[in-house]
Amino acid sequence: MDQDIYSGFDEVKDLSVLQNEDVFQEAVTTSYGQRRGPLVVPQSRGGAGFGTKTASKPPPTAIRGVLGSRRGTATAGGEGAGGRPITAITAAGFSTGAANRKPGAVDFRGSAAEAKLEETPEAAIKKMEKEIMDLIDESSFSLENRQHKVALEKANKAVTKEKILQRHRDLQGFSEQTYLDLTYSVYFNSGNVFEACEMYQEAQTAYMAIIKNKAFSNAGRFRVNLGNILLKQGKHVEAIRMYRRALDQIPETHTHMRIKILKNIGVTFIKMSPPQYSDAIVSFEHIMKTKPDFRTAFNLTLCYYAIGDQDKMKKAFHRLLTVPIEGIEDDDRYLQYGDDPHSSLVLEAIKDDELRKIERNKKRLAEKSIIQAAKLIAPVIESTEALGFDWCVDCVRESQHNELASELEINKAIMFLKQKDFQKAVEALKVFEKKNSKIASTAANNLSFLYFLKGESNEAEKYADQAIESDRYNQCALVNRGNIHFKAGELEKARDYYQESLAIESGCAEALYNLGLTFKTMGNLDNALECFEKLHTILNNCPEVIYQIAALYDMKQDIQQSVDWFMHLITIVPTDPGILSQIGAIYDQDSDRSQAFQYFLESHKYFPSDISTISWLGAFYIDGQFHEKAIQYFERASLIEPQEVKWQLMIASCYRRSGNYQQSLATYKKIHMRFPDNVECLKFLVRICTDLGLKELQEYSNKLKKAEKSKELREQRRENSGRKSGRNRGSGGSERSNSGQRQPSGRQNSGRKQDQEIAIRDTNSGRKKPVDATYSDPIGDLPPRPRTAARSRVVEDDDFGDEELGDDLLPE
Repeated sequence: MDQDIYSGFDEVKDLSVLQNEDVFQEAVTTSYGQRRGPLVVPQSRGGAGFGTKTASKPPPTAIRGVLGSRRGTATAGGEGAGGRPITAITAAGFSTGAANRKPGAVDFRGSAAEAKLEETPEAAIKKMEKEIMDLIDESSFSLENRQHKVALEKANKAVTKEKILQRHRDLQGFSEQTYLDLTYSVYFNSGNVFEACEMYQEAQTAYMAIIKNKAFSNAGRFRVNLGNILLKQGKHVEAIRMYRRALDQIPETHTHMRIKILKNIGVTFIKMSPPQYSDAIVSFEHIMKTKPDFRTAFNLTLCYYAIGDQDKMKKAFHRLLTVPIEGIEDDDRYLQYGDDPHSSLVLEAIKDDELRKIERNKKRLAEKSIIQAAKLIAPVIESTEALGFDWCVDCVRESQHNELASELEINKAIMFLKQKDFQKAVEALKVFEKKNSKIASTAANNLSFLYFLKGESNEAEKYADQAIESDRYNQCALVNRGNIHFKAGELEKARDYYQESLAIESGCAEALYNLGLTFKTMGNLDNALECFEKLHTILNNCPEVIYQIAALYDMKQDIQQSVDWFMHLITIVPTDPGILSQIGAIYDQDSDRSQAFQYFLESHKYFPSDISTISWLGAFYIDGQFHEKAIQYFERASLIEPQEVKWQLMIASCYRRSGNYQQSLATYKKIHMRFPDNVECLKFLVRICTDLGLKELQEYSNKLKKAEKSKELREQRRENSGRKSGRNRGSGGSERSNSGQRQPSGRQNSGRKQDQEIAIRDTNSGRKKPVDATYSDPIGDLPPRPRTAARSRVVEDDDFGDEELGDDLLPE
């Protein structure tokens, strides 16, 4: 018991034998440390072992410092046979800290079975398949939400991962276990996304990948998708060929699919240029014999209308009326019988469920098809449109859709309105006065609108009230009632009716627009702007609404917002001259005349006869001293308004400004011949004759005196008549109307007046009488002449020492 258990460690004298021992070297090279090569044993010091410990202390695991990797596998060699085998102090794989764990060591704290399961190739393949399916789902949902960019990214990722999965299967030897449904889903989804993004070539490639793969069953159906793409591209012949190839690969038992393809073929024949109506009729007739529906019956009626066959049109309309509406025959199931609470709950649940919505959509489609077909064929199936409508109404009354007969009669009245036959329209609408409430309200509303257009406010008000009494929730009747008050100037009452209409239907565009106009007329610009901005969210890019918003910002003096909205408006209607000239006026008001000139010039290009635009452009060129350019615009204005003397006066003034006095004199003479009593023209003639010393001076002076006397007499008569009638008018307005002094650009004209008197001899009295020859230039003052010298200088000699040099001669 006193024997030291570690005594055998110090008895090792020579370990060099281990270097030549094959078993030991093999154990070292296959250890966890992955040591290579033979073991290098250091020389022992002072009889000590492998470590630095002395013999007095038991060397714990000292051999691990040399071997560095093998735990609990080496035995101690020594002289004594009873030496204890070298073992690790701690159990293998159970180190106390992560820092002490060697690389590559296995951690048995987790589940070994789970670790092995995750690392298996089958698990990796299933994981990749799940990721691909998630990408397909995300792409499909994004496409449904119209997020095309996100859908395209997810679809491309799914295609890439599917290819990686195929290579992984081949490397792992699972190529025979290919998941065909996954590949099918990936390419089908990518084709749908490419088609929605209008990437037609890529979509065709994706669909062809499915069609060419023989492992996919019913892959030939995708030729229908290819046909749809070709139809969108306008390749009608190739689309029909693809549809027919798809039709050949679909068995007769799949009737629903075959009918859809036949519909596509018929529609493609109609869209061809020129349309092939006879071939389309063959397809539609086959569908009507197999499984008729409203859309096909309407298309068949349309084809017969296009070829002008009256008898076939009537037969097609009869067949349209006999098409059954699936699932709507039994309307009694929505009626409640008795007081059974369970039946009430079931009825409440199915009243507005998805199936009920589908039924309503089918019924709405049927009514729309019948009404449109009747309106289409009524003008051509009989000698007159009225007889055609009567025939259609009789047919509808005898069918299962007899409730549509009243609506057709209202359409007949509207047809009379379009023909401006108001008397027949009134007679047709008055028939409904004793009908049920809804029809009577619609007819009374149309009568009210008819009388409103004719200007008969009392009758319009009467029938508008009848429409509201018949159906209080008829928002159109409330709008018409508000229009009557608006026209009468009763803005508050009109506002109340518009608001009541919006309370019934908040998205009523007519009520919103008229309410905005009402607030605008009342001066309540903020509420008007709120109405039009709300309407803009409903009717996006509506030019009328955008114009009202821009005009309101202009009225609020918000120039930047007004220009922004007008800029948005010209992107929708780029050729509207009124909008372009209004933008130019805003820039002119903001003193940006260069930008204003661009927009006025663009407006003039689209509407050359607009007087206001011509006037502004002429004034712009006069301000820039380009009188020859201004003459061109004033000549156009004189052609548009030949009885307006001011344009011709401006032309003569432009000639005079440009120095062409002879042409100016000739123009003034022409004006005097057409307007002999125009005082301003005579004043200009007197002035020019004085400057040029012409003989006509005496003649024009006498005419000027007579014209002024006539003018004074007219003014006196006007003043006398004003006193008698109690009106107090001034004579200044008469002078302005006679002289025609109105500036085209809206600027006030100060005029250049020359104070001079011309002495002429009165033939009767023999004394001189002064004649007022002052005039006002219609295009404004002449620009001030540049002053180049303050006074004249006389040079007596060549000495410049006493001269005062002007500023222009001094060095800069």
